[in-house]
Amino acid sequence: MSLSTSISPCLWFDDQLEQAAEFYTKIFPNSSVGHLTRYTESGYGETGRVMAGEFTLDGMTFRAINGGPELAGFTEAVSFSIACADQTEVDYYWDSLLDGGEESMCGWLKDRFGLSWQIVPTRLYELVSDPDPARADAATQAMLQMRKIVVADLEAAADAAG
Repeated sequence: MSLSTSISPCLWFDDQLEQAAEFYTKIFPNSSVGHLTRYTESGYGETGRVMAGEFTLDGMTFRAINGGPELAGFTEAVSFSIACADQTEVDYYWDSLLDGGEESMCGWLKDRFGLSWQIVPTRLYELVSDPDPARADAATQAMLQMRKIVVADLEAAADAAG
């Protein structure tokens, strides 16, 4: 049997789908707002208001709905992780997504819509898996004290231990 599937995240917003799609597509390269289905005079919602839609972030399609407040509100149980090549990318995504949101710990933040993101430099993975356990532990302990991950501080902690 040959199956052809496509898996896409589907996000439930109270009533901010259109604003979220515009916000995210301005941040990520290779991004666009796809179709937005609007209520008509059907009586189910305010005519012209967005009901559902799609947007693409760096080539990945997201589906979303304006489902109302019943299930709105994201938690950290689901987050999106961005692997960053260097500190410049960490700073860009951190600052961009944090605009109107709130910082958390260990490279996590919530954006203005309440969606959680992990902004992670690939160097972090290298340092916390260093073959020298003292270096790996020092990098891990440094990361646990950070909000935004700072590569130079991780490297300094690892170097001081090794």
